[in-house]
Amino acid sequence: MKIALVHDYLTQRGGAERVFELLCKRYPEADVFTSLYNPQKTIDMGERIVQTTFLQKIPGAVKYFRLMAPLYFPAFRALDLQDYDLIISSSTSFAKAVRKRPDAKHICFCHNVTRFLWDTETYLREYGDYRYFAPLIEQIFQLMRNLDLKYAQEPDLYIANSSIVARRIEKIYNKPAIAINYPIDTNNFLFSDTKDEYYLASARMISYKRLDIIIEAFNWLGWQLLISGDGPEQERLKAKALDNIKFLGHVSDSQRKELFSKAKSVIVAALEDYGLVPVEANASGTPVIAYGAGGVLDTQIHGKTGVLFKRQTPESIQSALLESGRIIWDYESIRKHAVNNFSEPVFFKKVEQLIEQTCSVNL
Repeated sequence: MKIALVHDYLTQRGGAERVFELLCKRYPEADVFTSLYNPQKTIDMGERIVQTTFLQKIPGAVKYFRLMAPLYFPAFRALDLQDYDLIISSSTSFAKAVRKRPDAKHICFCHNVTRFLWDTETYLREYGDYRYFAPLIEQIFQLMRNLDLKYAQEPDLYIANSSIVARRIEKIYNKPAIAINYPIDTNNFLFSDTKDEYYLASARMISYKRLDIIIEAFNWLGWQLLISGDGPEQERLKAKALDNIKFLGHVSDSQRKELFSKAKSVIVAALEDYGLVPVEANASGTPVIAYGAGGVLDTQIHGKTGVLFKRQTPESIQSALLESGRIIWDYESIRKHAVNNFSEPVFFKKVEQLIEQTCSVNL
């Protein structure tokens, strides 16, 4: 069986790219396609040949890849994938539009519906100049929404990273989706059943991560909080924090492992579609204190692997922290929960059962 692996664009390294990296490792003989490729900024493809679209030839397209949005659908439609029996796409937006032979199968790992089209105001509020061009952008986006709905019918099977994303696919694209929580390499985290006297927040410093309310909660409590990560909100957040809060900036992988394993808890205040940080914390034997909505509902058990709070407020976080302090945590059980549910072997066992059912072949 000849397999093609397709990703929206390989110009950055995020959660979607980490999943695509897993797929590439799992299927080393598959051919790889994407719209734009910047090997210095994305996952390590080694000696793998990455085939791109006509967009790669446009000067500046790789650097300003978001500005290419209106061109992605025609770029993916122009790819010739007629020789492939199975297409596996990894998409938050455009790769699901690729064409296949009538007898071939297309399975889409859909990380989300195309957010900038279906939740435009939330997605673009980080860009201050958006409001000046909103009327023109809305006209373009309406045309793209029509295409997005049309091309969303191409895949034979959707695999979503969480229950909330599966429901979104069904609601907007009117296509059934099966939720399989994306994995982590559980062997890549340090386990410790002894914890130091600090709490940890690990996130990019952008507004929706809600580090501001975490800082306010710890300002009031006076407990030690470490924050790893950087981003455009860094200076504003530093100005809000008292002396019990330390900003670490970007940390190495080895530092991050150590921080996760020794923290009393890892704090997550964002509404995430899935979110790998809570699973990574659990793999380190560390409980999570998280906003109880979105993807975290798939990964956490209240009182067993963490404490979920109901509102994105400092007061709600404070209450969760105090509740966590009254629980005698079983750190080994927290680790087992992550290994038994979110490891790569568990993930691919589920995925390949679905592929075999869809394609009627044995992998």
